[in-house]
Amino acid sequence: MPTILSNLANRVEPILRLLPEWLIALLIRIAISSVFWRSAQTKISGWELFGQNWKFWNLSESTFLLFAQEYRVPLLPSDLAAYLATFGEFFLSLAIVLGLATRLSALGLLAMTTVIQLFVYPEAWNVHILWVALLAYLLRYGAGSVSVDRLIGLK
Repeated sequence: MPTILSNLANRVEPILRLLPEWLIALLIRIAISSVFWRSAQTKISGWELFGQNWKFWNLSESTFLLFAQEYRVPLLPSDLAAYLATFGEFFLSLAIVLGLATRLSALGLLAMTTVIQLFVYPEAWNVHILWVALLAYLLRYGAGSVSVDRLIGLK
């Protein structure tokens, strides 16, 4: 049985090597960005373009209520936490999908994920660990060759 599995793995490996690094990195960037971008979109309204809201400073009243009543992050006033989280979700996810300052942006989203895990939804670790895995890849390997980072000479 181990020989059959070994032979199968040896046959599949050359096919998997055909997957370009840039495609894997791009898919990871799109996947993790979409999580935080969609969250930011639920918190803001205004200047709609391509079905997305771009008025990032225009937080809804429900966002302030959410941070005051449910999210309650320690050490930060709820209004400030609402703005910081929304700006982070908006700008860091946008930067990651573009591949701009990817490692720094991934670090910011990793910090946000840590706060969410520890103080907001500690029971949602099974979702957060997926986010951490994608962000860890970006921290380790960067945005890949199809990115603004690579275009401006960052590795």
